Formats: sequence, C-alpha cells, structure tokens
Amino acid sequence: MAKSIDDDLAQLERDIRQLKIEYEQYFGGGKSRPPADIEWRIDTMIRRYSDRGVGMSFTERFRYGSLTQRYTKYREMFRKRMKQKEEGTVQRHFGAAARAIEAERARQRAKEAKSAAEEFPFSVSWKDPDHEKKKVEQLFQAFRDAKARAGEDTEPLTIEAFQRFVRQKTEQLKKQQDAHEVEYIVTVEGKHARLKARVKS
Repeated sequence: MAKSIDDDLAQLERDIRQLKIEYEQYFGGGKSRPPADIEWRIDTMIRRYSDRGVGMSFTERFRYGSLTQRYTKYREMFRKRMKQKEEGTVQRHFGAAARAIEAERARQRAKEAKSAAEEFPFSVSWKDPDHEKKKVEQLFQAFRDAKARAGEDTEPLTIEAFQRFVRQKTEQLKKQQDAHEVEYIVTVEGKHARLKARVKS
C-alpha cells in the first residue's frame, strides 16, 4: 500500500508540474484550450486521498499536504489570469481606455511578482531539530518553494533526507563552534535556491 501511495503522489506531482507548463502554453498562445483533462485528474487524485489520510504515514501526509497547497496556489493564479485574459479581450476594443487598463494590470503583475520575491530570505533556528519538527517542516517547504521558483527540480528532495541533513549539520556546527542554537536561511540567488546554516549568537 505504501508503494502505491508513493507512486500516486509522484504522479500527482508530475501532473501539477505539467498543468503549470500547459497553462503557460495556453496563456502564451501555444494552445487553444486550457488543460482541463489534467486538472480533472489532479482533482480526482486529491479527493481520493483526502478521505484516506488516516491510512497514510507522516511523510506521505506531509507530501500530500505540500502538493495540495501548491496546486491550490497554482489554481488561484490560473483563475486570476483566465479572468484577466477574458477581460482583456473585451477591453482592448476601447482604445486609450483599454491601453490604460492594460498598463495598470502590468504594474499590478510586477508588484505581485516583487511581493513574491520578497518572501525570501526565509529563516528559522533551533537547538535540536528532532524536538522541533514543525520548524523542520517549515524550512523544508520554504526550500522546496525556493527551488521551484528558481526552476530547479524538486522531485529528488524528500523530507526524510532533509531531516537527516539538518540533524547532522546542526550537530556538526554545535560541536565545531561550541554553540547551542543553529539558524538556517533559505534564499533565491539568481536561478539557484540556497540553504545556509550558521550558529546563532
């Protein structure tokens, strides 16, 4: 059963990634219709597992929750762009007024993009990650989001490997620098997501 769930979650992640690609192609004029079939497949999978949460492990529930959040964020973004696309088609018939509206939309999109970029850097600190799992989950999600925003592949990144990494890194820094607390910082630098660790004074 665990293998089946893992396979389904991997497929769900691939479908969400493909949905984003095909919507971008649709908005860019490369496709005549939005990818309704992929969206239906994603919705079906999410509904199926929303009723089976009790049969999933902690790692599977966390991954399912992360994917659901990402899909919800994408769907809201696509809904807004669909509305803008539809309204833009009508407004362009009104000459100067339409151009002013288009310019305002462009400014708003630039403002939203700037706000999204300002979510980073993200930082969190702890003394022992094994006793502060919520913070580890938050850091993992922030790093995953940063990699996605930078266009990097997030599929190889798992919560288990991440937990092992921060546990070892925290112990290493505490011993090397005789520290009690370690801070982790997630940033997006150019086209790369970065995760940095330092002792906290």
